Amino acid sequence: MKPVPERRKLVVRKDTQLSTTRQCMLLSLHRSGLYYQPRGESKLNLERMRLMDEHYLLHPEKGTVRMHTWLTKDKNIEVNLKRIERLYDDVMGLRAILPGPHTSKRRKDHKVFPYLLRDIEIERPNQVWATDITYNAMKKGFMYLCAIIDLHSRYVVNWSLSNAMEAEWCAQVYEEAVSMHGIPEIINTDQGSQFISDAFVKAVLDSEAKLSMDGKGRATDNAFIERLWRSVKYEKLYPNPAGDGVELYDQLAEYFQYYNHERRHQTIHDERPAEHYHNALKHKAA
Repeated sequence: MKPVPERRKLVVRKDTQLSTTRQCMLLSLHRSGLYYQPRGESKLNLERMRLMDEHYLLHPEKGTVRMHTWLTKDKNIEVNLKRIERLYDDVMGLRAILPGPHTSKRRKDHKVFPYLLRDIEIERPNQVWATDITYNAMKKGFMYLCAIIDLHSRYVVNWSLSNAMEAEWCAQVYEEAVSMHGIPEIINTDQGSQFISDAFVKAVLDSEAKLSMDGKGRATDNAFIERLWRSVKYEKLYPNPAGDGVELYDQLAEYFQYYNHERRHQTIHDERPAEHYHNALKHKAA
């Protein structure tokens, strides 16, 4: 396979026979490397965001006030609370898992769907999917990752990078997953603005799946995908931060290939997610 920068140079923007999307697919190159420039902040803010991102994975119960206290008292970083509120809430999209004044805000005119996973036994693939967005630090700037995981098998059915947390992007990630793997019975999300948006809700309901949403501030509702974020960041992204969007994509592509097809999980009897998912589908069809 060609080095990433060389593959990127092979894409012809005005090719009349092959679309840019098709060229990227043939070159194993994600469109984020062409269309999306990493979002930037000052070097100082990026360092603070990196610290908050790592600390949040270990302490997701912390809102902006407690995160500010940790930065100023434990890390001896001089920063005002308003700046942390902007970075934590608006830029990184983080929210405390406990109820309180610093959990994520949503528009009052959007419907919130009930939580459907209480007391149900997840016993087959495509019964329940879960999705979320996470912030990803880079050497210069950052991007967002959206992923969808099948809860029965831990199989990541789709993922994508963007430099903006847009509802339409999340809807497209879901629609791509459905086109590749079929329709889930339920997809579970949090109450973030992307997932209660008209675009995402329409994509789910048009597919005839049911939409389930976490109770506000609940710690365990979307725990499976939170574990996925910890795995991908600590095992892949933190040790070697990417230099640009294409490099970040390549790192994630390599990791999700490993996660789905090589990494064994105790919770699924030490099987690999992809084999557990597909074997269960074959058993279901038999």
